Amino acid sequence: MAKRVPSRARSPERRWRIAPVTPANWPDLVQLFGPKGACAGCWCMHWRRSAADYREGKGDGNRRALRRLVAKSPPGLLAYDGDEPVAWVSVAPREEFVRLDGSRVLAPVPGEEGWSAPCFYVKASHRGSGLSVALLEAAASFAAEHGARSIEGYPNVNRRERQPAAFVWTGFESTFKRAGFREVARRSPARPILRRELAGATRPARAAARRTNGARPAARATPRGTARRG
Repeated sequence: MAKRVPSRARSPERRWRIAPVTPANWPDLVQLFGPKGACAGCWCMHWRRSAADYREGKGDGNRRALRRLVAKSPPGLLAYDGDEPVAWVSVAPREEFVRLDGSRVLAPVPGEEGWSAPCFYVKASHRGSGLSVALLEAAASFAAEHGARSIEGYPNVNRRERQPAAFVWTGFESTFKRAGFREVARRSPARPILRRELAGATRPARAAARRTNGARPAARATPRGTARRG
């Protein structure tokens, strides 16, 4: 039976299936990202590679780098509407996102050893549906299952009603707060660090570095509330 992600508010009319990305469903992620690799050849490698490596690898190089990660362990979660892949969230131990440590604004904040969910991609047809909240709930559960004591995000401040998708790939502050995250630092007015403490971690946090692609139950998630943004 599929494992359900905890949610304070369930909507019987809308439900998504959310599962880790493995070699088996890698083609679904490729389908979602499309020929542009989500955005300008990124393939969600912005935080995972040095600036020089990222620029050099834009396009096929970043795609191959992400494929190598998928072969080792799930680097994120994929959401489905029926059989259609419609959204992605990157989630892993913070140490895997090498560019976070090099950022003055997003440098580590003292606290529990934790994970990060620094990047989203939601298909245009599903933006504004509350799907990002469901992805964060699933990411928190996935991190806790792998021993994380907390999970962080680095969202964009909601400055106006609508913003170009290219500017909100780290998510919205209001979305994280609806998913139970609280602010732990704000070194820039536009870029807070939000964290959610996780209860019931099933393994020591350091075991996260040894994740594998073993079979794991897919999570079914519903939004905690109706959101205007994806």
